[in-house]
Amino acid sequence: MQPANKLLSLVLLVLMGTELTQVLPANPEESWQVYSSAQDSEGRCVCTVVAPQQTMCSRDARTKQLRQLLEKVQNMTQSIQVLDQRTQRDLQYVVKMEDQLRGLETKFRQVEENHKQNIAKQYKAIKAKMAELRPLIPVLEEYKADARLVLQFKAEVQNLTSMLGELQQEMGAYDYDDLHSRVTSLEERLRACMQKLACGKLTGISEPITIKTSGSRFGSWMTDPLAPEGDTRVWYMDGYHNNRFVREYKSMTDFMTSDNFTSHRLPHPWSGTGQVVYNGSIYFNKFQSHTIIKFDFKTSTISKTQRLDNAGYSNAYHYAWGGHSDIDLMVDEGGLWAVYATNQNAGNIVISKLNPITLQVIKSWTTNHPKRSAGEAFMICGTLYVTNGYSGGTKVYYAFHTNSSTYEYIDIALQNKYSHISMLDYNPRDRALYAWNNGHQVLYNVTLFHVIRSQEL
Repeated sequence: MQPANKLLSLVLLVLMGTELTQVLPANPEESWQVYSSAQDSEGRCVCTVVAPQQTMCSRDARTKQLRQLLEKVQNMTQSIQVLDQRTQRDLQYVVKMEDQLRGLETKFRQVEENHKQNIAKQYKAIKAKMAELRPLIPVLEEYKADARLVLQFKAEVQNLTSMLGELQQEMGAYDYDDLHSRVTSLEERLRACMQKLACGKLTGISEPITIKTSGSRFGSWMTDPLAPEGDTRVWYMDGYHNNRFVREYKSMTDFMTSDNFTSHRLPHPWSGTGQVVYNGSIYFNKFQSHTIIKFDFKTSTISKTQRLDNAGYSNAYHYAWGGHSDIDLMVDEGGLWAVYATNQNAGNIVISKLNPITLQVIKSWTTNHPKRSAGEAFMICGTLYVTNGYSGGTKVYYAFHTNSSTYEYIDIALQNKYSHISMLDYNPRDRALYAWNNGHQVLYNVTLFHVIRSQEL
């Protein structure tokens, strides 16, 4: 493999499809460089990096040699351990043999002194002693073999030392620590690349995947986007008012295949279907109020409450399907959001970024889209996407970008398989839309488009 201008392609499977324009490396001679990222025919993100022009790529053969040397060292270690165990065992035989030889010497002396008396008895005793010594003969043979093995180990160690010296000369200044540092740096750059790929503009929504059929016509279900790795618990809330019980399923598999769950009782009934679970707590709108409550599942206590000033409630500014859906809480890559409407904004949608700890409003944006005309809405990467309805033919047709305070009309199909969507929320960890569709819990994968500029790498 030539040391210069070789491309290392790493295929990273992501739930979303992503297309990126080519990015040229700033200086490929200095370090590993992310060269380009693109989407293949199967919707996978392909990141390409350039290796430095030093003799890094030519180390593939030496890496193989190092691996072979490591295997030799491991084999030698195991053999030495076996040899040590055998030596300890044989040493016991040798000690025993020494005692028996002394005993045999004593018997011979007795024979010389009393050769005329008890000859038959002494002969039997000597024969018995000889029988005891006979098993020691193969032990001595093993010692000979072990001696040859020790000589073989000596030759192997000399050979290994020579090979390591040659490799050290070939690798020059790039010792193991430097190589490890470069690999770690590459991994960090690729992780940064993937983090940037997490955000983008919505360009497509997949066909729905039905996870389960349960509950009433209205409800919500979700997973925690900030849950620790391996935590795949599912949270389930049936209905849109006069209910306080949240179901917790241990995993998505449990949710799909069983009705085994833990029930949590909230201190107040919720309103609508706009609840979210975020970092171990559930955020919900208290029924018949514009109060937002943060409830900690671990302690089963309210950790914070906050009024959302001027927000409509009690079906004042609901989504088109009704259901006390005045205040819709959402989570995306940027954090916690609240979507609602106010009299001051003539019933049009207001977007507020919330502090997830204090529930204070960090910043708000007013839009020109009537809340009651929206079927459902969700946030992705700081952009609010609104559907044109909740039943029949449905599409995402309006987008408001908080980073630029601008909006646009778009046309992205959303298959409404069961004809009545009462909840639609984005999960940034899964990069998927969770939906409650007429008593069916449904998932949609999303396709995002993002251009990585050279200064971002």
